[in-house]
Amino acid sequence: MTPSSRTGGHGRRPHRVVVIAPAPLSMFNLAIPEMLFEKAEIDGRPGYEVVVCTPDPGSVTTTGGLDLHVRHGLDAVRDADTVLVAGTGHRYEPDPRTVAAVREAAAAGRRIASICSGAFVLAEAGLLDGRSATTYWELADELRRRYPALDLQADVLYIQDGDIMTASGYAAGIDLCLHIIRTDYGAAVANQVARRALVAPVRPGGQTQFTQTPLPPERGTACADTRGWAMRNLDKPLTLADLARHARVSVRTLTRRFHAESGVSPLQWLLHQRVERAKELLETTALPMDQVARACGLGTTDSLRAHLVRRTGLTPSAYRAQYDRRGTGTAPVASSIA
Repeated sequence: MTPSSRTGGHGRRPHRVVVIAPAPLSMFNLAIPEMLFEKAEIDGRPGYEVVVCTPDPGSVTTTGGLDLHVRHGLDAVRDADTVLVAGTGHRYEPDPRTVAAVREAAAAGRRIASICSGAFVLAEAGLLDGRSATTYWELADELRRRYPALDLQADVLYIQDGDIMTASGYAAGIDLCLHIIRTDYGAAVANQVARRALVAPVRPGGQTQFTQTPLPPERGTACADTRGWAMRNLDKPLTLADLARHARVSVRTLTRRFHAESGVSPLQWLLHQRVERAKELLETTALPMDQVARACGLGTTDSLRAHLVRRTGLTPSAYRAQYDRRGTGTAPVASSIA
């Protein structure tokens, strides 16, 4: 059973995400799935149910010196659709009970994910042997040393390899959760969640066995207005000069500021947003391919096809057939946040 077939929808229960909280727990890593999954709605109904559990229910220490009361034990994992192991932000020895629960869930066909040092639990369970995985960069050498059978990709924010997903530290957990939402419900829902949570839009997605290499997190606001303006005008043939003119700076200054804030050049960012818009339109409308290409600014059907195949491995028609969300009642969104 695939994750998407377990997802809630018309007449179905919400997709149950069970988050395993290790001790000492990073409150930030725990807050991410609760914040994002709880904001996903399908036809006014919750798309997810989030349950937090721990090996020893009751008081769980956190890295911030607080105690958190967790009611559920590891029995909750048996009813999960997706199991997400939160991280501590530090090196720690995985609890054998948690390792066993995660291994059992994977054997039962559940989707398994981790944030930060949670990857050590997945590795200890043998789930990362021969797979690509990542973790927080400060822990990468330790993970590689202890589990040499995995293919560590320390320079990416998150990776999906089959039904196993791993994210590096802290804010990369946001990218991972948005990727999960997008996989289950489509780009329109994921981008709506991003807007409600006031975080960056969903990053590039892909298919099973596809390594996700998303855009870096944005680090500034000087070009925010221009990014928002560009998002509202994706159907137009925008150039570097157009962007610089809107920002009221030279092309050279725009390029320098844009890269400092977004980690990529203005045109790389613009192409990413055009492809993401194309995905939304393919998922949520019946527009002909030439109209999709024009609406997202890619111009022609051939251009749409080339960029989509390069990003996802799927042609536009194959992508629509696989990710068609029109039956869920979701509507296309007008734009993503800047």
